[in-house]
Order: sequence, then structure tokens, then C-alpha cells
Amino acid sequence: MAMISYNELLDFISNKMRMSHIYQPVMLMALLMNKGKASTEQIAKEILLHDDSQIDYYKKITTSMPARVLCGNHGIVEKSGGNYLLNGYDNLTKNEIDELITACHSRLDQFLSQRGDAIFSHRTKSSGYISGTVRYEILKNAKFRCELCGISADKKALEVDHIVPRNKSGSDDISNLQALCYSCNAMKRDRDDTDFRNINELYSQRESGCLFCGIPEDRVITENELAYVIRDGFPVTEHHSLVIPKRHVSSYFDLTRPEVNACNQLLEKTKAQIQKMDSKVSAFNIGINVGEDSGQTIFHCHIHLIPRRKGDMKDPKGGVRGVIPDKQKY
Repeated sequence: MAMISYNELLDFISNKMRMSHIYQPVMLMALLMNKGKASTEQIAKEILLHDDSQIDYYKKITTSMPARVLCGNHGIVEKSGGNYLLNGYDNLTKNEIDELITACHSRLDQFLSQRGDAIFSHRTKSSGYISGTVRYEILKNAKFRCELCGISADKKALEVDHIVPRNKSGSDDISNLQALCYSCNAMKRDRDDTDFRNINELYSQRESGCLFCGIPEDRVITENELAYVIRDGFPVTEHHSLVIPKRHVSSYFDLTRPEVNACNQLLEKTKAQIQKMDSKVSAFNIGINVGEDSGQTIFHCHIHLIPRRKGDMKDPKGGVRGVIPDKQKY
């Protein structure tokens, strides 16, 4: 490898370095401050120092946990403005301060030896590897926002979460993954009391005699783990398709989040396939009938994807409002 000069490095940093995040300059700083050599862990620690979202997380931890105990319960620490003050610090000698720090290290070592990595389990990702490609797809589909609280990735770090946890038989299929900020992910882990023990049995539920539970394989156009696509038997327009969850469930509102994700993926995929097959398709109607009074006749949830073409009806204004003809025009 050719030796890079100071001027070349400076030119790269000042003019040529294209940045999508803070990582490149932070890595270079870590190398420069460590005599040109740094481990992955050292670089990761430097990135952490520049990650305000992590600082925000531990500011909340400080206030809600150690400060509450040390200030309120024991009176060892008190708060003054934006600072915490150690009671009696001014009366301590340097040797006493060193001995107290050593005692704190001793308690830390004792605690870590007993509990190990489990103490930070609330901050770790689910076990196993999620590829960068899949992670990008999850974040892109979420528009780089937390799917629970809506905060954007530039304000809080986002994590890829298993909706049904791996330790409850949740899969790595993209339909079982969602983007959560670190706060929502930690809260979900601590507070979600959903019983996942029968989740696989739930998804395998079928009903004898149900048309959509017994669709022949040769009618299926495409599928994923939890849903499939067929062409409608009585199409409104050419290539009118149905996206159908595999589980027998009558209402869209009873779908689980992974099933909604699975259906949305197939809607997008089928839309793209139809537009590739037919360049005249310029728009779509997406419709779901829920309940007999809405017109539902097959009580297995299904989502209509209806391709539209310019001029396919005289006046399309109002779209799905046409389910009640007198209300379509407004």
C-alpha cells in the first residue's frame, strides 16, 4: 500500500470525504489519537462518545435510578441546579478519595462476576445476526422512524427488533422485524407481557371449507411466510389481485403486526409486478371489506389490489368512496 502523506490525508478529510454519518472522521480521530492503531472496540467507544442519543438514554437512567436512590433514600448525593454534589466531599483527603474509588471498583467487579453480560441485556440486540441488507430494508420501510413512537433516526438510534422474540420461536423473516428506537425497544422488552407460547399454532390455523384456506397451489402467484397472492376470480380490472393471510382470520383488524407486514410486502411486490407486465397501469385501488354490512362475502381476510388505467371509467373521482354510489362524487 502506498504511503499517504499529511497533505493527502488533509485533502481527503477536508474535501473528498463523503459522509452519511459521523463514523469516518471519528474513526480517523481514534487512529490519530492512538498512534495510528486502534481496535474495533476503541473505535466503537469513540463513536459512542459522539452519539447524543446514547447520552440522552443514560441521562434518563441517571435521573430515574442512581440519583433517585443516592439522593432520596440515603442523602449521600444532593442536586444543585444541573449538577450532583457528593455530600462531604470537601472533607475527604486524597488518599480517602482513592480508597473510596477502589472500593467502588471492587463492588463493580464483584457484581460483574456474579451477573456478567446479563446486566446490559436490555440494551443488546436479539441474539443472532441480521444482515446489513435486511437492516436497511427494515429501516427504509419504516421511513427511518421508530414504528412505535415515530421519532426519526437522526434524533435517536434505531434498532431492528424481533416482534415475536427469537426465544419465543420468532423467525428472522422480514415480516417479523420492525424498526424501534432504543428507548421503545427497551420498554417493549421490559413491559410486553404477550403470551407467545402458542404463536406458531396461531399462524397455522386453517378452517375446513374456507375457500381461501384451501386455495390450490397453482393459483398462488407469490407468497411469503404468512401471506400469499392470487388473481381475483371475478376481476374488476385485468390483473385484479388478492393478498391473503395464510391464517384463517376474518378481519383485517385481527391481524398480528407480522401479518400486516407480510401483506404490505406482497402488496408492494405485486404492484411492481403488475406495472412491469402492463405499462398502461397508472394507478391502483386498495380495498378491504370487514364485516357483512361492508359487503364481505368470504370471511377470511383479503386485501384487493385493483389496477387502474387512464380512461377505464368515465369519471373515477372519489375512488373507493364508490362503495356507496351516491357518495362517490363530492
